Amino acid sequence: MTTPWSRRGFLRATGGSALALGLTGTAAAPAGAADPYDALRATWRTLILGPGFNPADEPFTSRLAGLGSSAASLLSTMAPASGSLWPDAVYADPDPDTDQESYGYSARMNDSYTRLRTMAEAYSRPGTGLTGDSGLAAAVVTGLDHLHSEVYNENQAPYGNWYNWRIGAPQALLDSCVLLGDHLSPVQLGGYLAAVDHFVPDSAVSVYSGTSTGANRVDLCRVLAVRGLLGRNSAKLTLAANALSPVFPYVSGGDGLYADGSFIQHTYVPYTASYGSVMLGGLGLLFALLAGSAWEVTDPARQIVFDAVENAWAPFLYNGLALDGVAGRAVSRGVSAADPQALQQDDHVRGHAILASIVLLGQGASSAENTRWRGLVQGWMRRDDYSPPMSDAFLPLASLARLKGVLDDSAVPAIAEPVGHRLFTHMARATHRRPTWAAALSMADKRITYYETGNGENLHGWHTGSGMLYWWGDTYANGQYSDAFWPTVDPYRLPGTTASRKVLADAAGGDWGASRPDVNWVGGATDGQRASIGQYLKGLGSTLLAKKSWFCLDDTIVCLGAGITCADGTVVESTVDNRNLGATGTAALTVDGTVQPLTHPWSATLAGASWAHLAGHGGYVFPGRATIQARREERTGRWSDINKGGSTEPVSRRYLTLWADHGTNPSSARYAYLLMPGASASRTAARAADTGWLGVLANTDDQQGVQVPSFGFTGVNFWFGGTVGPLTASAPCAVMISERGDGTAVVCVSDPMRARTSLTVTWKRAVASVTSRPATVTGATTGSSLTLSFGDLSGTGGATQTTVVRLG
Repeated sequence: MTTPWSRRGFLRATGGSALALGLTGTAAAPAGAADPYDALRATWRTLILGPGFNPADEPFTSRLAGLGSSAASLLSTMAPASGSLWPDAVYADPDPDTDQESYGYSARMNDSYTRLRTMAEAYSRPGTGLTGDSGLAAAVVTGLDHLHSEVYNENQAPYGNWYNWRIGAPQALLDSCVLLGDHLSPVQLGGYLAAVDHFVPDSAVSVYSGTSTGANRVDLCRVLAVRGLLGRNSAKLTLAANALSPVFPYVSGGDGLYADGSFIQHTYVPYTASYGSVMLGGLGLLFALLAGSAWEVTDPARQIVFDAVENAWAPFLYNGLALDGVAGRAVSRGVSAADPQALQQDDHVRGHAILASIVLLGQGASSAENTRWRGLVQGWMRRDDYSPPMSDAFLPLASLARLKGVLDDSAVPAIAEPVGHRLFTHMARATHRRPTWAAALSMADKRITYYETGNGENLHGWHTGSGMLYWWGDTYANGQYSDAFWPTVDPYRLPGTTASRKVLADAAGGDWGASRPDVNWVGGATDGQRASIGQYLKGLGSTLLAKKSWFCLDDTIVCLGAGITCADGTVVESTVDNRNLGATGTAALTVDGTVQPLTHPWSATLAGASWAHLAGHGGYVFPGRATIQARREERTGRWSDINKGGSTEPVSRRYLTLWADHGTNPSSARYAYLLMPGASASRTAARAADTGWLGVLANTDDQQGVQVPSFGFTGVNFWFGGTVGPLTASAPCAVMISERGDGTAVVCVSDPMRARTSLTVTWKRAVASVTSRPATVTGATTGSSLTLSFGDLSGTGGATQTTVVRLG
């Protein structure tokens, strides 16, 4: 399965074509539409140009002028010739049998259509300086004819990447046809539509599999729908509407939405912030296009998509950004080689696209849903101080206009960031959100890849699934992963990960999620506020084995590692954190009350450290003291190092890194530390001094567990059955208990391995009664202790089984 270089445009478009530059405009629908097809064409024109805005207001004035300049440049350089429409975009493939080179040629064919669409947009919008320019319109038609004659016609066999022929090029072509209106003769339009029928036949959506699932299926339906309205073909429109139905239901494997909020594309890749964004935007466009027509999408299962706004997408949005842990290989798409002066795409850019998609989708949702979503979007936009959405140069004008409408809506108050914990067992991800910070965890198991590479992208993402722990503050550190992090960070020292320093080749492990560890115990248990999470880690291309646990609490994440064993002949490290300080920034590191040097470069071995604090970021506590390595360094990289389509210009960033060095070929090594985002130095020191605050009950290859009496929290990950503190389990499982101030307690148990047909958990604590329990609990004994007997858990998907008890 392959996807094109140009797929990066998906992250910029609100369901738009992959390379489409943003549209917006105030072009009105023609009055008195003669038939339903004319009405649909007018609706689509409005959707791709965006809702009304004042072109004399910023940022629209500048963006429209920029669009005009881009179109003028394209017009001046367009030179139809055999094999190309622009000299720098040769699409004629001299050797279609060479796949990698063919990808480039097909991408340039796609890009040629996208350039024509840009010109058609400049013609259609006010304020571009080329609005209504007949010469520009004629040039677009000339270009469409040239491409149709030479490469995109019913006699051409596709080469290179399938996406360019079935999604990218036809979307741009059809949008151009809508925007050009009467400039095309029936013969010309008929020829273009015949080409679309050739490359995107009805059979493209006949089976829900392969490249016709999830976001790809939605994109194919968009092609069919716009082709149908242009060709006045009711059957195509009916097919487009009906073929969306397989996208809606929850899935239990492969691509799509899961009941726990997971979203998977390419079978093994968590993709909420990339392909998921495309699907969300595409559905919003199609729901709006067909609403009120004879082809309206009426499948009641579409409510699952509406529910997913807060179940699947909102948990991965924070202060306007979309978390990188669910963006797949898109994290490597920074500055491109084709346009080195372009701004970097990042987590904020991806987040803004999702916000605009949510606004669009709200048009087809209930009034209550729409109002709440607009409040959420209002909050995310207003809190994004690092990269304000209205200054987003990548955001299409149509999306920009939708977001501006929300900002100007004084009737909708901003909604605060939600607080709580979400565990996404089906994609080995978790988010932990507190009032002043948020964190996310990326893991891998036999169902979920370590990372995705493909098409020469994300070449060094090897260890992102090895327990990478991301975190952001409410008013600080929101550029941590945005500011050229991925091309400059040491890929062997990603925060939270345990990794061998064994040198890995570019794209090690294989393309499209091929690299998956043969492990089952990945997951945990949560009550929605706190969590006990674990990962049995096997290193990518390595002999590394480790047990890693995270206990997510009110102001802290307790991180444990044990059983760290490796025979690679190289050093193994566990990275406590790796903070991006920017191009010239610095931050004071204080260790046990002593401020360390601020010079670059600098490194030190901090023996017997009890706590550390990084100014402007947060604190770290090492229970029982530890030897920690610390380093300040300036790292230089290139986007082309991690993405073959990236800029070759060097970029440098400063880092402060803390890590535990387990030595060469370690055996049963371990670590323990507390991460305290946003904590002051004094609060960090106080936590370290309070030796009774945390009890590490176990940190071995068999079990890992902690107890925090002041929180009434006990969490244990049983890699094997046994007894840890007050808890006994008959088999591997995760257990998390929160005692509450009202005399009750929540007992959360899960089977991360999805293999238990029976399980017994005993808590040595007086319990008076069980007030609620799940159907999986087949027996409960109370008294001086609580014993819960579980039946078959193998079909629960690793989900938490929650029992509420009244304490004795």
